[in-house]
Amino acid sequence: MAQRPLIPVTSLVSPQTAPRTRTMPNVLLHIIPFYFATLTGIACCSVDDGPFKDKSDIPSIAKYFTTKGRYEEVNPYLRDDILAVNTSILKPPSAQCQQIHLTAVIRHGTRYPTTKNVKKMKKLYNIVVHNATEDHSWLREILTEWKMWYTDDMDGRLVQKGVMDHKHLAVRLSKMFPTLISEEKLRGGFIPFISSSKHRCVNSTVSFIAGLTELWGIKDQEFDYAMNDALMRFFDQCTRFVEEVEDNPLAMTERDKFVEGPEMTRVQQKIADRLGVPYSLITSDMAEAAFYLCAYEFAIKTVNSPWCRLFDMSDALVMEYANDLKQFWKRGYGYDINSKSSCILFHDVFSRLEKAVSENKSGKQVSETATIMVGHAETILPLITLLGFFKDSEPLLSTNFAKQSQRSFRTSRTLPYVANLLLVLYDCGGGDIRLQPMLNEKPILFPGFSGQNASMELYQDVRQHYRDLLHGCDFDAECHMATHFVEL
Repeated sequence: MAQRPLIPVTSLVSPQTAPRTRTMPNVLLHIIPFYFATLTGIACCSVDDGPFKDKSDIPSIAKYFTTKGRYEEVNPYLRDDILAVNTSILKPPSAQCQQIHLTAVIRHGTRYPTTKNVKKMKKLYNIVVHNATEDHSWLREILTEWKMWYTDDMDGRLVQKGVMDHKHLAVRLSKMFPTLISEEKLRGGFIPFISSSKHRCVNSTVSFIAGLTELWGIKDQEFDYAMNDALMRFFDQCTRFVEEVEDNPLAMTERDKFVEGPEMTRVQQKIADRLGVPYSLITSDMAEAAFYLCAYEFAIKTVNSPWCRLFDMSDALVMEYANDLKQFWKRGYGYDINSKSSCILFHDVFSRLEKAVSENKSGKQVSETATIMVGHAETILPLITLLGFFKDSEPLLSTNFAKQSQRSFRTSRTLPYVANLLLVLYDCGGGDIRLQPMLNEKPILFPGFSGQNASMELYQDVRQHYRDLLHGCDFDAECHMATHFVEL
């Protein structure tokens, strides 16, 4: 059976962090039977995959589910056609512009809740079953029909919807960038795949590859991927981040103040009132568990769950802000090390862009037409923060919820399941090389740029804009020096 060469390891990765390389069949052998069933025998990419029904089946609060949200709430047109692509949004400055390279950093697909959240959801369910006294139809449904089907061993694993998330994304990207992601380029070994070692990312990578092989009916060739946690889980390996932020309870002071403040207290009281239980039973953890129950039921099963009736729109905005505070201070602009922990990925991405530009200018075939990198929300957020996207004039604080109602930093819009940062290189002739950033398949503007071609700037201008990071931003220096918090 024909087999493409192993994926080359970027020179930025040391031997100690060299990625492990696997082929698709090998990884399937290590997936538990349930996941083997979800990854095989699926007719690729039917518009009917994942029933979207009508809008009444979508919770009114669905667009506030932050990192637990569906991709279709960020791109609503996909509800009607999951393979829809609008290439007109790319808008190159001239018709002669040709795509030469794509680097895609992608979050895993829809997953089950983690064990930690399952335990909270079970606790809430028991509170409701044993204490609820109100007589609402939706509450009767929870008490008599709804069953607690989440189990501890699910622990964040990819679900069927997550499999299809990546299969569909693969097809859409092949339609949007047909010269970069094609059968010829896949078979020829021009599309490397890199994944976090976490099962949900590995299975997402396998699903993305399957989306392409099923699209083109490829059955005579296998395709490799590399597991590289140095790139895709850099946050685990950044000692300073782990010690000063991840494991430091004081790092989340603003979030903690907010969940103890008047806005969250009011949400908890309203939930207790709707259930008819004592206020003392509905803690901030239980409010979060209820919110997650609504979100997971919808993301996994496309169900407008009775749990969603515990929240109105104003409640959802409070819950969204609480989670955004957590993401802001733990992965975003709250502390300098949050973004600096992604230096290794930043340099890897720009080294791939530079290599593609150099090969193109010398008249060679670009050796990587598309690089597909699958990680986590915690992979993407520090990187887009380092690049300066979605930065507000003021930090998110426990005291400015109302003032931040129009904030740019909103994970419901930026980090749903299968969120993706795309960096696309174009050759527009005469040495005119352009770079277009996209988030979730929509063009965004590099910070500090404006004008007619702001969404597709000259590549060298972008490099100049990030020159300090390109010449600095050393992962080892940032992550292992004994330094203090740098706050906004």
